[in-house]
Amino acid sequence: MNRFKVSIEKKVSRSYEVYIGQDILDRAVLIIAKGNWAKKYFLITDTNVSALHGPRVMDIFKKMGLSVEEIALPAGERAKTMTTAVALAEELLHRGADRTSGLIALGGGVVGDLTGFVASIFMRGIHCIHIPTTLLAQVDSSIGGKTGVDLPAAKNMLGTFHQPKAVFTDLSFLRTLPGEEFKNGLAEIMKCAIIDDPALLEILEAKAAVLKPDGDLDVLMPIVARTCEIKKKIVEIDEQEHGLRRILNFGHTLGHAIEAEAGYAIPHGEAVSIGMAAALSLSERLGHLPAADRDRSIGLLQKAGLPIRMPEVMSSDGVLARMGRDKKKEGNILHFVLLKRPGMPFVNGGVSESTIREIMERL
Repeated sequence: MNRFKVSIEKKVSRSYEVYIGQDILDRAVLIIAKGNWAKKYFLITDTNVSALHGPRVMDIFKKMGLSVEEIALPAGERAKTMTTAVALAEELLHRGADRTSGLIALGGGVVGDLTGFVASIFMRGIHCIHIPTTLLAQVDSSIGGKTGVDLPAAKNMLGTFHQPKAVFTDLSFLRTLPGEEFKNGLAEIMKCAIIDDPALLEILEAKAAVLKPDGDLDVLMPIVARTCEIKKKIVEIDEQEHGLRRILNFGHTLGHAIEAEAGYAIPHGEAVSIGMAAALSLSERLGHLPAADRDRSIGLLQKAGLPIRMPEVMSSDGVLARMGRDKKKEGNILHFVLLKRPGMPFVNGGVSESTIREIMERL
């Protein structure tokens, strides 16, 4: 089992360990028991994950002598709303949760974001632990302390920064992950390689064809670990996204707008893949990125079976309107994360709507 510390040091240390391995759930629960972070835990999951893993996970917790109750939320991005968050808080109160309670997020990004958000505001803040079950959550949303819910107009518009007590990434959960969900995680892995690690980019080019949920997890392990380390490094420098952490939004400005415009019918990873293709093309169009580097990175997305174009039925006007409500907007300026070469991203000072439209329609 690999482990590393995410060091968040301010007035009070909020650092925590990330554990990565295969079939590590027994050890994870033992660490939670020894951590003594709460008197009673509530396992927050969704209906899909509960059906697949709930009984086994609950059994391990109870065998370890921990007091734990399961709460299953509706599955899917459409459930990531204030309505669900309030319902969860009310259910916790009904079940006797108090300031000594802790929440454990067992699921993908939606469960993690919702659980972290409620943990950050319930009785002004209680502890949260992440056990991510999707590749996307394992390499991205479980690390860094971002929480949030969506508004009808835009994604993740309400949220907090609330660092977990620990993250337990067990790759064995991926054995039950549908192929399309696995691709969502690959998109985030490829994002990290493109913006930070040319060596990882080369590995992905060589291994993309064999990276599958039913594939060899030993091949995936170092790729997941390296991606998590990239996220850790950036979060440690800039926890609340005032500077460097903004580069993790590569592909997300357009990606989030596509998700919202599609009513979240397009998965996050696919939307971000389209957003990355647009950002790469925009980088080349503005004279920052050589065409060969653009083609190489877009080719990697295609090799992984990820989309690089918006659906033909999607309105450019609608997507542009959504981008105008992006939470990263400053005044009338919408910043894009662009690329000079693999491993060298930068935040652009603003791109005209006509140029964005040109790139969207040219993809």
